[in-house]
This record gives sequence, C-alpha cells and structure tokens, in this order.
Amino acid sequence: MNYMIIDTGSSHSFPNRHSLLDGKSADGEVIIVLGTGQAEALEKIQGRDATAAILIELGTESLGAYTGESRGTEGSNVLGFARFRLGDGEPSNLIELVRQPNTPQAAISAARQVLEGAGFKVAVCFDFQGRIIDRLVRPYYNAALRRLDEGLASADDMDLTLRLGLGYPEGPIALLERTGLEHHFDVTQDLFEAFGEAPYAPARRARVAKVRVQKRGG
Repeated sequence: MNYMIIDTGSSHSFPNRHSLLDGKSADGEVIIVLGTGQAEALEKIQGRDATAAILIELGTESLGAYTGESRGTEGSNVLGFARFRLGDGEPSNLIELVRQPNTPQAAISAARQVLEGAGFKVAVCFDFQGRIIDRLVRPYYNAALRRLDEGLASADDMDLTLRLGLGYPEGPIALLERTGLEHHFDVTQDLFEAFGEAPYAPARRARVAKVRVQKRGG
C-alpha cells in the first residue's frame, strides 16, 4: 500500500533514517504525519475522508487532542501512533497504534499494513493519555529511583540484582542514566498530571536531572 509522509520536524519516533521513511511516495492511500506540528498539518490535509488512514505521531497526549471527542462515539480514519523510545536511546521496533471507540476497522487494517510492511510490531490500544509501555514501566523506574534515595542498596547492586534475578539485560538505574533521567521526568510528570496517581509522580532524582538540564539551557 502506497503512503506519503508529512514531516513537521522533531520526530521522537524517527530521529534517524528508516525503511519506513525511505519507502514513502509523493501521494498514497495512507498519510503519516511526523513531528510536533501535527495539528496544523492535519488541518491542511485535503480530502481527508477519502484517505484510507491518517497516522499522527503522538507523545503522551491523547489522539482526541487533535480529533476532538464527543460522548464516547468519536472515531474516524485518523489514528495516533508512537514508536517506543526511552529518552535518548535507540527507538524500538514496537509501534503503539492508537484508535478511538468508532475507528473503522478498515483504517486500522490499512495502518497496520503500512507499519508491518516496514518491519514493525504493532500493538493496538485505545485512546488514553500515555502509552501502554510508559503506563506499565514508569512506576517501576520511579520505585527503583526512590529505593536508591532510601539507601536500600547502591545503584550497582540494585541493577545487578534486577538483572540476575529477573533476567533484565540492563538495570533500571543504568538504563535511565544512559537514556536521560530528564526525559523520564517529562513522561512521568505528564502521566502524574493526567491521572494523579502517586506511582507516576516523578522521582526526586528525575526532577533534579530536569532542573540541571534547564539550568544549562537545555
């Protein structure tokens, strides 16, 4: 299936070259909007209803921020997507495809065909603020950072325990430090503001990292 890409800049999902980007056409049945200028780009797309699917790159925000919501009946050929990427780390091969209650199955199928054709694994989820992985793993990362503050163990010993005990390839402290604690703050702050649940509240060390970046003008 042919697809075109509208790149508005600063894509978190695609910071580097990828086969999905290389395979784009000048036009197509599916339109993919990358970057942070989604709202303006969506408004400029002509003949939206005749398009098989329009995919908008999301951060932690809901798809409804761009399409609107009405009595739980919302849904069109516009879907959201996010390629999981932890901070400054390499993007993963997983894409979360965000649908609304009445999103047509044909639009979902068209989106999956394009994304899976580019080699991605696709998980479909409903439209909630925050993505599947973030809502599951961010409390775990926060807990590890808080246990470090409490002096439960050194960072090295905590990472070693979780790697050997649970089989993780990398411990949580090392992983967050490598990919940027300030990015962990951004995501958890958004989730905490959205849901008000204590496990999402940014850990102190993430907040300190964010302030340090801000002081440096980052």
